Order: sequence, then structure tokens, then C-alpha cells
Amino acid sequence: MELASRTLNMERKGVRHAAFLILLITTWWPHAALAEPNALGVRAGEHLAMTRFVLDFSERVEFQIFTLANPYRVVIDFPKVAWQIPSNALQEGKGLIQGFRYGLFTESTSRVVLDVSQPVAVEKAFLLNPIGQHRYRFVLDLRAVGKKSFERSRDKAARPRPTVAVLPPPPILKNGTKPLIVIDPGHGGVDPGALSRFGLVEKHVTLYVARQLKQKLKASGRYNVRMTRNQDIFVPLRSRVAIARQAGASLFISLHADSHRNRRTRGASIYTLSERASDKEAAALAAKENKVDIIAGLDFSGTDSVLTNILIDIAQRDSLNLSLNFANLLIEEMGKVTRLVRNTRREAGFAVLKAPDVPSVLVEMGYLSNRNEEKLLRDKAHRSHLAGAIMKATDRFFDGRGL
Repeated sequence: MELASRTLNMERKGVRHAAFLILLITTWWPHAALAEPNALGVRAGEHLAMTRFVLDFSERVEFQIFTLANPYRVVIDFPKVAWQIPSNALQEGKGLIQGFRYGLFTESTSRVVLDVSQPVAVEKAFLLNPIGQHRYRFVLDLRAVGKKSFERSRDKAARPRPTVAVLPPPPILKNGTKPLIVIDPGHGGVDPGALSRFGLVEKHVTLYVARQLKQKLKASGRYNVRMTRNQDIFVPLRSRVAIARQAGASLFISLHADSHRNRRTRGASIYTLSERASDKEAAALAAKENKVDIIAGLDFSGTDSVLTNILIDIAQRDSLNLSLNFANLLIEEMGKVTRLVRNTRREAGFAVLKAPDVPSVLVEMGYLSNRNEEKLLRDKAHRSHLAGAIMKATDRFFDGRGL
């Protein structure tokens, strides 16, 4: 009788354990099924008069491909991917491929953009199943074609069009309402920005400082704060402007960390908007920054040129004077914590500064191409000092306006 009782108890425990295991599996399984595939490696080579591009994945992935002109690019969209590839991979290119960029494009889409030297056609694109030590492999074969052939194949393909936000007037700041500061971490996702020789990427630096600045501004209790991006994701320039205006921003601060062909060049600088650049370097930087939507694989052919360029004249608006005022305060405060370039306050036609009724500045925090400055921008304490200086300038700006 005792033996039978023990046997029954063991069977009950076994049933309970099995039920618990089933519950655990059913609870865990949906999350496992939704796990992001990992991109594990990348390579390219010339193969039978074609250029072959290969990406290694941990899981099976779906993909969509389209080509773009002006400049020539091949764009590949995947589901959201966890990237485990060095930021400087394929930096020197191979065959028809001159450059390679990757990153999050939307909340659910990862994008690869290949810069190509001439018009190309997709000869083959397929996914190889795992075999031996190899995981899943996405393979893309490209061949050179003439312009007419490129246009014919491009016209047949369904290409996603960019959504250009229509900019409504911002709401009026009511008495007693906290000023809203919009912080814009430059670049992101498939658009990395500048890259140092030692692997520091601009999009990460700008997000680090933006988060610290947000934390300091919120802790003061004086401001509401919003960021144009809070993760490593691509945000079109025009959407950054729209975010600031639609939210009713009282101030827009865009953060950057550029590179320079002369590696000895170092120092921070502050930019405000002007269609006439203050110098050649400012003009060149604005031209480069204004191309980030192209870098990310957006196609603006056939869209309204006015919406595309957001050519808004702010010369007669008081927001320009407020922008200049804030820029001067930034120069004073940032000069206490970091080196500044000569002619620190500069002007150029940055698309991201073209909100007509929001005081806006672009802060270049330093040059990743300079080894000493790169070390500083890696340093948490220095990034905190930069954020603190921007906050002090912000306090002084609103103190002067009685807010």
C-alpha cells in the first residue's frame, strides 16, 4: 500500500513537471520565434564578370531589392537584423561595389545600401541554406549594364517612395508651459555619419551625448524634452524638421561629430542657417550633411521639388536672430569644456535647420578624424561636460527670454 502511494505521488509530480515544461515552452516559444536574425559576416568578390556580394545570417531572412540612380545604388531591405559586422567592413569596396552601409531603416526594417560605380543589374539574388560550418547566406550578383538598360529595369521595379512630411504651424507656447527642447542626434541606422580610423562612429557619439543632454534637461525640471531618435535608427532630414515643428519646439539642437581630410584639425563649432555659407568648409559640410537621405537609400525622383528641398526663407523671421543668440551662448559655454575652431560660429544651408519658426542650431562637437579629439569623444566624462555646457547655454537662452 505504501509502495503504491509513493508511485502515485511520483506520477503526480511527473504530470506537474510535464505541465510546467509545456507552459514554459509555450510561453517562451513565441519570443524565440520572433528573435531577430543576426548578420554575422560580409564579403564581396569578382566572379565570372560579375561582382558577388554575400551576407551571412544566423536565420532565414526575406529580402527586397531595388536600384537607384543619381548616384547609382543598390538597396536591399531585410527584416530587423542584429548587426554583428564591423562598422568599417568593405570600406574599400570590391569590383562594382564602391561602398557599403547597413543599419536600421524603420522600426521593423534593416537596410543595406551598396554604392556602385556605374549602372548595374541584379543578375541573381538568393538565400543559401546552412551547410557544414556555413550559416544562411544571402548572395547577390551584380553585372554592369548601360544607362538605357538600367532605366528599363528600374522602371519595371516597384520602388518605395519617401514620405515627405507636410509641415503644419507649431502650436503657440502658452503661459506657464515648459519650453520644449528637441534634441536631434545626427545620423543613425543605415546612415553612420563620420567614421574614425579606430572604429568610432558618429551616429553613436551623437546619441550618447543626446541622451546625457536629455537627462540633464529633464532633471532641471524646467523643460520638456523630445529626441528625434532614441535608438540607432534612420530618420530622414525632413522628418527631423517636422518632428520639431509638429511638437511645437521652442529650441532645436542637432548634434554632430564630423571628420576632416586634415587629421590635425580639431575643435567644436556651431552652425546656424544661411543659404549663403560663411566659408567654403561650411558649404562643403552642409552639402555632405544634406545628402544623408541619399546615403540611406531614399529615392526622391518624381517628388515635388519644393517638398523635397524644404526651401523655406527664414531671413525675415525672428527665429534666425534667436538662433544666432543661442549659438553665441553655446560658444561661450562650450569654450569652457573643449577646444573651439577658429571662426567658431558658422553659417550654411543645412536642411535640418530649416524649420522657419523654431530657433535651431547644429553643434559639431569635434572631429573624429583627429586622434586626440576621438579619444575625448569616447570618454564618458567629456561627453557629460559637453552636454552640461549645452544645458548651461540653454538655461541662459531661456533666462534671457523670461521663460
